[in-house]
Amino acid sequence: MSVTTMSQRVVRFKNNLHEEFNKTLNQRVNQYFKNSRYGRYANAEMVTKTIFMFLLYFVPYFMFLLGIVESVWMFYLMAFLMGLGKAGIGLSVMHDANHGAYSKKKWVNKVVGYSLNIVGGNATNWKIQHNVKHHTYTNVTGMDEDIAPKGGILRFDPNTPVKKHHKWQHIYAWFLYGLMTMSWIIVKDIVQLAEYTKDGMLKRQTKSISGAWVWLILTKIFYYSYILALPILFSSMAWYHIVLGFFLMHYVAGFSLAIIFQPAHVMEDHTFENVENTDTVEENWAVHQLKTTCNFAQKNKALSWFVGGLNYQIEHHLFPNICHVHYRKIAKIVRKTAEEYNIPYRSYPTFMSALVSHGKMLYSLGR
Repeated sequence: MSVTTMSQRVVRFKNNLHEEFNKTLNQRVNQYFKNSRYGRYANAEMVTKTIFMFLLYFVPYFMFLLGIVESVWMFYLMAFLMGLGKAGIGLSVMHDANHGAYSKKKWVNKVVGYSLNIVGGNATNWKIQHNVKHHTYTNVTGMDEDIAPKGGILRFDPNTPVKKHHKWQHIYAWFLYGLMTMSWIIVKDIVQLAEYTKDGMLKRQTKSISGAWVWLILTKIFYYSYILALPILFSSMAWYHIVLGFFLMHYVAGFSLAIIFQPAHVMEDHTFENVENTDTVEENWAVHQLKTTCNFAQKNKALSWFVGGLNYQIEHHLFPNICHVHYRKIAKIVRKTAEEYNIPYRSYPTFMSALVSHGKMLYSLGR
C-alpha cells in the first residue's frame, strides 16, 4: 500500500510481515457477514439515525428562522442543538458515506457524503485528508495531516520540534478544539484545496479541478446564505445574536468532533512513525493501524450511537468500507484475532479515561 505525495515520494508498508494475521482476520470478518443476514452497509438503524441527525440540525434552525422561537435564551439553546446535529451529521452520516460504507451504490454515497458541504465543509478535501492521508498513513510523520496542525500551535507528534508555548497545550488545546469546524469553513477548506491542487492530489481524486473549485465556492455561498444571511434578514433576532449563535453552534460541533477523534490516535501508548530518512514503515499496514489506534467506552451504547461507532476506531481503521452499525459485532472478532497473534488491541473502558490519557499525552508532548 502506498501513496505518492507532492514530492512524488512513495512510502510503503512491509505487508509481508504478519501476513497470516491479515489473512485470518479478513477471512473471519468476511465469514461473519456470510453467516449474518445483515449486509456491510447501512440498515434501518442507520437510516433512522440519518433522519434524526438532520432533524436535530434543521428543526432548531427553522424554529428561529420562522419566528417560532423568540426568546434569546431559547435561541441559544437552538444553536446548541444545531451544534450537536452538525457533529452528528459529521460523525454518523457523512463519515460513512464518504468512506463508501453507507451504501453499495456509489451515487448514494456521493449524495449523502455531500451532507458535509450542506453543513459548511467540503467533501472533496475531507476525502483526501481523511481517507487517503490519515487512513493510509495513520500517525506517520509528514504523511498524516491529522497529527500536523497548521501553524504549530499544537504538537500531536513526538517526531516534530517542541516550541515554548507547547508546555501549556494540555490547557489551551481544549479551548482550541472548539474552533475546529470554524477554522475549516472560513480558512482551511480554501487553503487545503489550493494545496491539493498544487501537489497533484486533487487531480488524482477528481475528474475536474476547476469543477472542484466551482463546487467549493457555490456550496460556501449556499451555506453562508442560509446559515447567516437568511436569519439576519428574516428572523426576529438581532444580527449580533445570530453571529453569536453561529459561533456557539460551531464551537459545540468542533469540540464534539475533536474530543472523539483526538483520543483515538494521540495517546500515551501509541506508535508514531518517522519516515524522514526512509521510504518504508517497518510494519504490516493492518498491524500498524492497531499500534496507532485505540477504542474507548465500547459498552457505552448511547455514546457509540451518537458518535457513529467511532469509539470503535480500530475496527473503523481496519474496515473503513463497513458501515459503523456493524462495528460492535466485528470488534469481538478483531480483538480475539489480535490476541491470538499477540498484537496489541488497546481499548479504554470509559470515554473519560480516554480523555484523561489524551490530556496526559498533550502534557508529555509539550515537554
